[in-house]
Amino acid sequence: MKEYRFGIDVGGTSIKCGLFRMDGTLEDRWEIPTRTEGHGEAILPDIAASIQAKMKEKGIRREQVAGVGIGVPGPVSADGEVPQAVNLGWGRKHIVEEMESLTGLPAKAGNDANVAALGEAWKGGAEGASQVVMATLGTGVGGGIIIDGKILPGAHGAAGEIGHANMEPDEPESCNCGNHGCLEQMASATGIVRLAKKELIESGEDSILRTVEVTAKAVFDAYGQGDSLAGRVVDAFASYLGRGLAITACVVDPEVILIGGGVARAGEPLLKAVQREYEKAAFAPCKETPIRLARLGNDAGIYGAARLVDTM
Repeated sequence: MKEYRFGIDVGGTSIKCGLFRMDGTLEDRWEIPTRTEGHGEAILPDIAASIQAKMKEKGIRREQVAGVGIGVPGPVSADGEVPQAVNLGWGRKHIVEEMESLTGLPAKAGNDANVAALGEAWKGGAEGASQVVMATLGTGVGGGIIIDGKILPGAHGAAGEIGHANMEPDEPESCNCGNHGCLEQMASATGIVRLAKKELIESGEDSILRTVEVTAKAVFDAYGQGDSLAGRVVDAFASYLGRGLAITACVVDPEVILIGGGVARAGEPLLKAVQREYEKAAFAPCKETPIRLARLGNDAGIYGAARLVDTM
């Protein structure tokens, strides 16, 4: 009888690992360093060794484990192959084949943002929903789409990359992807700072933001104190993100839209601003779709990776 599953979230500096019961109860959580030297050749063997050590520690037999799910920063094909993962030093690598060979356990892999969305749909902010869109606001804007309880990867592993929706075609500065005017240029942590610095240059208005280091948190803090310049920045950010989510919703028609990532720590003020702008732009049948904050934080990836086991 299968009693356990492992969820692994591979990041550029550390690898988060979770041992779960089959019902999604997190039994143990730990981290190991990500060794990217030598084209990341040690990453998967390190994960396998860590899983085996945990099984020995807990007295878990191989036949008790349903499988291992892995989330990685990069596109992943349906059969578990990564064409490239720059942050890990990987070129083309077949994650599933290698993990199954190293551990003797069934494995499944997915893109980390998609996997985080799956985790939130399973045990987080969208628990109980089977159609979910999640936007992850950090240094960039990631995303994931869950349809009928499963990740929608797309033909090229790029489904859910809402951060690269074109919002300002005449934007002179380029996005990290090489295009111009992407959503993440305005709605990520760096995008909010960019909007704020532009507003500070163009306006002579007094603002709290002139007296502090300009960060996304500083903008929302100033907004909460009634700073009018910060208010315009938040309104601009919310307009971009609300419209981006509205465009996504009229294609996917989700039950729930989630916002996660570091920027989401701004909480209810962010949520209310985005919901207001979303409702202005959304297609009529989608206007009442709730926008909620993700709940699992940095653990969303291990939950989602563990959930991948059910899709083998």
